[in-house]
Amino acid sequence: MVKKKSYKQSTRLVHGPSHSAKWDFTHHVTPPLSSSTTYRLDSAKRGARGFQEFGHYVSDTGETPVYIYDRLDEPTRSILEGELADAEGGGACVTFASGMAAISAAMSSVLVPGDEVVAHPMVYGCTHSLFVNWYARQGILVKRVDLNDIPAVKQAITERTRILYFESPVNPTLELIDIAALRKVADEVNAKRPAARKLLVYIDNTFATPFGQRPLEHGADVVLHSLTKNLGGFGTELGGAVICPRVMLPSLLLYRKDFGGILASKSAWSILVYGLPTLAVRIKRQQYTAGKVAAWLEKHPAVKRVAYPGLKSFPQRALARRQLVNFDGDFTPGNMIYFELDESKVNAERFVDQIAAEAYSVTLAVSLGHTKTLIEMPSSMTHSSYAGGDACATKGATAGAIRLSIGLESPSDILGDLSDVFDALLARPKAKRKAATAR
Repeated sequence: MVKKKSYKQSTRLVHGPSHSAKWDFTHHVTPPLSSSTTYRLDSAKRGARGFQEFGHYVSDTGETPVYIYDRLDEPTRSILEGELADAEGGGACVTFASGMAAISAAMSSVLVPGDEVVAHPMVYGCTHSLFVNWYARQGILVKRVDLNDIPAVKQAITERTRILYFESPVNPTLELIDIAALRKVADEVNAKRPAARKLLVYIDNTFATPFGQRPLEHGADVVLHSLTKNLGGFGTELGGAVICPRVMLPSLLLYRKDFGGILASKSAWSILVYGLPTLAVRIKRQQYTAGKVAAWLEKHPAVKRVAYPGLKSFPQRALARRQLVNFDGDFTPGNMIYFELDESKVNAERFVDQIAAEAYSVTLAVSLGHTKTLIEMPSSMTHSSYAGGDACATKGATAGAIRLSIGLESPSDILGDLSDVFDALLARPKAKRKAATAR
């Protein structure tokens, strides 16, 4: 068996494990799809052993695990989990039916009534809804604090605080959070706490992916992903993942078993066979285009501001250079752009509507990390749970700002569509003034 240390991680994502006790890889070039809800047991004793071993870590070496029922464990999903844990450098991974199922499980399997979470003010809209609509009624307090303001973070932490929660880059603003700084805070707190009550650092790494950022290397405890986005890559599967220390594996598997948010084996297979092997080449192509589009937008007279980690104007450029690094050590600013229009020149909603009506290479749709370029307005769409534009603005996401997820199209086509829409909207007021003068 070839030692995996001999090969780069991008190669590992293409080939997967050279051996797995979860399946015979001897004759398969493409990982097989297992699709069975239940598994035949040779004896009642073997069945009992399977239930007794449930929740234990299963490596790619040693004896094949006892599979009993899909909701407990199954081969294809388990192989994907091994690959995701390896990509992030984590001890274990548990996948779920969606990104929100993963977030909910990762937090709810740790938190009890009376516990507290310190979270960044701006997070994905559904995560915000989880905090506001559900944790409050469960007796879990969520404090919203700028996690780059370390004195404020320290002040917010009490003996009941269990989790520091954030995204980096933040959805949709692309603000970065200094992971190492939060690790230092957590270490100071944990020096005075028992192991069972440690303060944990959670990060949603969906925007960057493990190709562009490995948060565990900077001190995070738990990494979360929506597999639906860049890791799935093709907009065909829903899924989520939690990468965590092995000590957390039993409670996460138990939570998934009892709440039932399992990732379907067919979805796991698609992500394993199509998503992960193409991740590096997709991100490289997309960020090449994103750099061109961001630079073009920044120079456009109707654009007020552009946030993209690859621009020299990005306010956290030094932090970006430190955290957003791929497997080869290269700067990886990613495929997401966030920009604001000068409303005195072009109305954002009208701009997006015009894109939906006229553009071919840019699609009005939520989600991100797709092969197609997607555009949306967070304050009224993905982050509408903040109760509208004004509420979003107080958390850092300007009302009417636009989120752009760059796909695999030709850069010139994307720029051409954007340019045509700008030209049409900028010409319209002039045409109206001319008509009014004629009357």
